[in-house]
Amino acid sequence: MQITTEPQEFECQGFKCRFGPRNSEWPTRVQAQVIACIAAGLTHKEIAKVRGCSPRTISATSSAILYYLNAHRAAGAVAEAMRRGWIAPVVLALLISGINPDAEGMRHRAPARTQTRVSTSRTVSRRDVGSVYA
Repeated sequence: MQITTEPQEFECQGFKCRFGPRNSEWPTRVQAQVIACIAAGLTHKEIAKVRGCSPRTISATSSAILYYLNAHRAAGAVAEAMRRGWIAPVVLALLISGINPDAEGMRHRAPARTQTRVSTSRTVSRRDVGSVYA
């Protein structure tokens, strides 16, 4: 039985996360935090440090999330969580809202050259390598 309620929101690892009560269409707060950390690229050990629990607990939680989202890999679970509205990148929300007024000017900037060209001559002296023809 699915309970439809309005989700609550919080921010974790640069993602806006939504969560709801158990047996609803929304993940729990712990599941939302774990999927946001996975989306941020943290390992199970790093997520365990953030949450203050064991890496095995995080592994079990992420397995449950993968099962619930019908995903086989973490990337698929993150994509499905974003599609369902469980998590959304905060940076993306800021870019969409157009808070940065200089974004247009930054977009058409000429590329900076990172390598300097060094001219070399085609004729190389063979004296330094001990050639008999030098």
